[in-house]
Amino acid sequence: MLRAGNSVRFTPNEVEDYRSLGIDFAGTRTQDHIEQALGFWAQTLADERPDLLDKIVLEMAKAKGVRPPASLDLGVSDVPSAGSPGQS
Repeated sequence: MLRAGNSVRFTPNEVEDYRSLGIDFAGTRTQDHIEQALGFWAQTLADERPDLLDKIVLEMAKAKGVRPPASLDLGVSDVPSAGSPGQS
């Protein structure tokens, strides 16, 4: 991603990499567009795969060294970490 002020540009390869995760950054030109694309992606996950979104949130919190949101139904120990045998 290239950034100049509030303007951003993704390379075609980056757009494809993110698309494989379900995030559409095609046509994204500003930070607001990135936030909209990520918001849409997160809402889609919340609607279709809330369990997966919870796991992502837990892993992000763990990586940042912060406590996950109290609203999560899962305990941190309930979700296998990346690379563990319980990971699917």
